[in-house]
Amino acid sequence: MYYIVGDIGNSSTRICLFKKSKIIKSVIFETKNIFINVNVKKTFNKLIKKNLKKNILFSSVVPLAFKQLKKILKKTNYKVLEIKSLKLNKLIKLNIKNINQIGSDRIVNSIEGKKFKNCLIIDFGTATTFDIVKKGVYEGGVIAPGVKLSIKNLSQSTALLPMFDLKNTKKNYGKNTKDALNAGFIWGYEGLINNIVNKITRNWKMNYKIILTGGYANLFKKIIKRKTIVDQNITIKGVSKVYRELL
Repeated sequence: MYYIVGDIGNSSTRICLFKKSKIIKSVIFETKNIFINVNVKKTFNKLIKKNLKKNILFSSVVPLAFKQLKKILKKTNYKVLEIKSLKLNKLIKLNIKNINQIGSDRIVNSIEGKKFKNCLIIDFGTATTFDIVKKGVYEGGVIAPGVKLSIKNLSQSTALLPMFDLKNTKKNYGKNTKDALNAGFIWGYEGLINNIVNKITRNWKMNYKIILTGGYANLFKKIIKRKTIVDQNITIKGVSKVYRELL
């Protein structure tokens, strides 16, 4: 049997067709397009196959987008669910006070990362998030400004600072505006990331994995001083695991 899961982020949404734990087909589009009904229907038409389960599961950090998507599919035979409506404590212990104050994407990242028992997941999304799993328990995390959003905000808030594509470079400073901006963001985020990783793991007397995901994962893998792995599918695989275990 096939099934569909998705992840609704602030900037982009990914919807995948799975068979067991394997991604069969994947579609990514801007989250704002969820409010254009035709686009959503076209996307689902690309994924629908015979022997498709009727439940569709999402992790979502954009409540209005999830509500709209659910409304679009209301007249179909499919039931749309969000992961927080399920009993997630069956999959991972969440050592936090209020599950509603933790993004669904961070929870499913941790559910997938739990297989390493001890891990730190760094997600380069709209925000840069650091999530901690120790001895199979989700312990919370850190949220820092997102790289791309910071670049965009700086450009929009100034008259002469342009948008630019971040590149890994050995230059410590620039001879022009773009190179100076690039140096500032590369070395600024290098310091931010390494400092947060060091503070989180300072007293960890155990082996742990550092998992990178999101848009700048491969770029910062070359800059972070500790050994890391990149998994661009960790979030969607986490939603898939919730689906297989709880639905």
